[in-house]
Amino acid sequence: MAKLLSKELPDIENLLKLNPTVKPYTNLVPSAQTKKIKQHWKRNADRKCTTCPTLNKNFDDIKHTTLSERGALREAARCLKCADAPCQKSCPTQIDVKSFITSIANKNYYGAAKAILSDNPLGLTCGMVCPTSDLCVGGCNLHATEEGAINIGGLQHFAVDIFMKMGIPQTLDPNTKPLPKGGDHKIALIGGGPASISCACFLARLGYKDITVYEKEKYLGGLSSSEIPQYRLPYEVVQYEVDLVKNLGVKFETGRMLSTNDITLNNLLEDHAAVFLGIGLPEPKSVPIFKGLTQEMGFYTSKDFLPLVSRGSKKGMCACKPPLPELYGSVVVLGAGDTAFDCATSALRCGARRVYVVFRKGFSNIRAVPEEVDLAKDEKCEFVPFMSPQEVIVKDGKIIGLKMCRTEQLEDGEWIEDHDQIMQLKANFIISAFGSGLYDNDVIQAMSDVKFNRWGLPEVEDSSMQSVSEPRVFIGGDLAGVAETTVESVNDGKMAAWYMHCYLQGLPFDSPVELPKFHCPIDDVDLSVEVCGIKFENPFGLASAPPTTSSAMIRRAFQQGWGFAVTKTFGLNKDIVTNVSPRIVRGVTSGENYGPGQGSFLNIELISEKCEAYWCQSIKELKKDFPNKVVIASIMCSYNEDDWTELARKAEAAGSDALELNLSCPHGMGESGMGLACGQDPVLVKGISQWVRKAIKIPFFVKLTPNITDIVSIAVAAYEGGANGVSAINTVSGLMSVKADATPWPAVGKQKRTTYGGVSGNATRPIGLRAVSAVGNKLPGFPILGIGGIDSADSALQFILCGAPVVQICSAVQNQDFTVVEDYITGLKALLYLRSRGLDGWTGQSPPTFKHQKGKPVQTIRDENGKVLTHFGIYNKKREQILHQNRLKLGLLDDDCVVDNRSTNGSTNGLSAVPRISDVLGQALPKVGAYKHLDNKLQVVALIDDDMCINCGKCYMACADSGYQAIEFDSDTHLPHVTDDCTGCTLCLSVCPIIDCISMVPKKIPHVIKRGLGYEIHPISPLDGICQ
Repeated sequence: MAKLLSKELPDIENLLKLNPTVKPYTNLVPSAQTKKIKQHWKRNADRKCTTCPTLNKNFDDIKHTTLSERGALREAARCLKCADAPCQKSCPTQIDVKSFITSIANKNYYGAAKAILSDNPLGLTCGMVCPTSDLCVGGCNLHATEEGAINIGGLQHFAVDIFMKMGIPQTLDPNTKPLPKGGDHKIALIGGGPASISCACFLARLGYKDITVYEKEKYLGGLSSSEIPQYRLPYEVVQYEVDLVKNLGVKFETGRMLSTNDITLNNLLEDHAAVFLGIGLPEPKSVPIFKGLTQEMGFYTSKDFLPLVSRGSKKGMCACKPPLPELYGSVVVLGAGDTAFDCATSALRCGARRVYVVFRKGFSNIRAVPEEVDLAKDEKCEFVPFMSPQEVIVKDGKIIGLKMCRTEQLEDGEWIEDHDQIMQLKANFIISAFGSGLYDNDVIQAMSDVKFNRWGLPEVEDSSMQSVSEPRVFIGGDLAGVAETTVESVNDGKMAAWYMHCYLQGLPFDSPVELPKFHCPIDDVDLSVEVCGIKFENPFGLASAPPTTSSAMIRRAFQQGWGFAVTKTFGLNKDIVTNVSPRIVRGVTSGENYGPGQGSFLNIELISEKCEAYWCQSIKELKKDFPNKVVIASIMCSYNEDDWTELARKAEAAGSDALELNLSCPHGMGESGMGLACGQDPVLVKGISQWVRKAIKIPFFVKLTPNITDIVSIAVAAYEGGANGVSAINTVSGLMSVKADATPWPAVGKQKRTTYGGVSGNATRPIGLRAVSAVGNKLPGFPILGIGGIDSADSALQFILCGAPVVQICSAVQNQDFTVVEDYITGLKALLYLRSRGLDGWTGQSPPTFKHQKGKPVQTIRDENGKVLTHFGIYNKKREQILHQNRLKLGLLDDDCVVDNRSTNGSTNGLSAVPRISDVLGQALPKVGAYKHLDNKLQVVALIDDDMCINCGKCYMACADSGYQAIEFDSDTHLPHVTDDCTGCTLCLSVCPIIDCISMVPKKIPHVIKRGLGYEIHPISPLDGICQ
């Protein structure tokens, strides 16, 4: 029997055995079998597991909020970017959460970091450790939806971490207002923790030049360094934020403390204009039953234990490289705050077999934030509520147990101890985390100039952080008695900086707040560009569309920073229009996505309903009040020379910088002999251009329609007619959707009729880029105003590289608001600046992707047969066993202990000059052209990273049913493997859900082509020889 060409070969059939097929019947598997099978594929913790995981010396990131670039982009896309956003109102430092998440969604990671660091100089620390569930996340409006609130902390962490990898210093903003009394005041800050670092940073940004921070330890960062564990807050993060403050000239002195034997407040005030106190609460709370207990006996306070853990796990913190505390057996942690849970999870990493967290009240009264409690719960710490310690049991000089009694709450709310209910818990170690205070008389004596309250803390004015007894002294952080979290301490420092500034400059405390934002060399990049003799301060403008419906809207847009605006198209009064409704609807190109982030819109809106006089008067007003902004009047007439001449001259007389001739409106106007009716005919376009050129002296641009076979011919006609440039493209004609009852949408009137409308948004970007590049290649140097789905600095740069020096935007504003321009400006500055840095492996603002799972670095671990161990089921257990053995062999502070393959900021290609827009304009054009010029000799193939693969099989399925059957899929490990049949089509990479899990690499074996009737090695012929 002859072989069937339409039937797969046996080896391909075997390869396809796991490819999905339509099942004719239901599935049937015994539950007993499924119970076994599910263990093989399990990725989450086994609920039946009751033992603590082996965590000895494991200080890897354990935060649930950590995000990879993929995770950050998906999460940022979910954000609604709400009006008057409650998330911002719930943030102690008032970070503009909406803005920084907008920037992340647009891959403008510097813009996000700038927004964060502007309001919070410790934005990376707070992104990692903030109790966001009680702050910003608690106010997220998406709590009202099924998918839940945004992971704001993870996004904040991600953005500033990327900026840290860029290796760019903080600088003083040259546009900061000069200080009325100068900035030479001598200022001292006592304590090197978050409050002092924040205060120093804002004072330096304001322009103060003589700022010194004194810290008693040999390291900086306060509790962030000494008490928050490495697996929640790496030491290098704290040092990075300190370095950003040092960039501004702030001095730090370690080994200096507030003491009658060193620094006293009285001595400082003799030669300092102001002093900030941020020493925290350094001593543990004294509990009588612990008197006489020592570390040798097995007793620690949190103030002893956590610094020992930090010194033993945080590389660079202590030069002597001390070991971790050595724990074993059962550890009891006393307390219900964040510190107690840090002690509990740290104890597991110091060798504890079992950890009990004991607290006096119930679960509903735990003071720790849910994030901390969940981490301890995940690691199988045992919680013992309603217990109060009564006696520590010691035998042979070692702790062996703890006697406790039951606590109960009475009807009046009072808590009592019931000594009839006694429980004794075996314990080898006890860690007391019952809080801290200011108990050192020497330190108190050194602060004798300030008045103390009944709680033994300095008395502070809550809003200004100023001492009530000494106006030159400001106080923040734990010492001020209000802050309970790092972010609140940061805000104390921020508040103190502003009111200290007011005090030093003699300003009223109710003066408008003018704290400078974060600034770095990126912000100094010049985005101005000249087109047809017109200077645009930046390349971002509003298109002639709904965002320019009125001149008042344009005014507001200019106030937000837009460089130019094209008015809504207007005509002569005889051509006045009236719109229908509904007329602007969401697209279907993004699937069932509701809310912002629409991939497209469709509109059947006509030109402006406002008269010509309104627009001419408006243009005069706008040019008077915004002389540096560019106003382009969009006009439309039928094919009538007198009409075009009259309207063009009126628009010019009004003060327009340029005109845009709308010869491309795809709906409605064409039926009246306008818009599309003119713009599809090169003869008419050339004629209209000649009329307008004869009538006016200012530049004008012809707006091109994409609804034509050859858009270049229209551009050539405009050029030959005397146009100064073109705008490309207008919306694409389309029918967006038809409902199941045959009703089109939008449906107008009782008969529910519709017409073909204009599709806009990023779904049209490929069409816009095609048009701009085609015109750019045909007419070199001919100015193009780029239009078509531009919704980020990244997409704007694509248009610039294809030949459009400025761009127009509409749908992105419809998705959000006018403030998006700030993101576009910072984003484009960053993209241009990073080109000068030449960071190896970076793509735009995205660093090279490191091997990771869920955003956390992973090592390649192989089994005894050399196969990569995956990250689920039995394979993951093997991985953990091998990693555990490796950790035990190495010292935590050894150089080769932790393998962290995350990219760093050290490697550049030596470039220095930051390019201008004019320098990169059209750079992509030589690379875009005819198919026959492509090289078919250099073939590529897919390479899959087994460590980053999440084993979904999307590449396998796509290759099987839409490609070349060149990917095998292992039935046990679900690891895909690319075979020699790969043709480099890149479909697998296109459907892979993990960024950079698949890469395309040069093919190293002969390129075998399947010709259908046998295999042969095809002798490659250059394409320009066969595609004639």
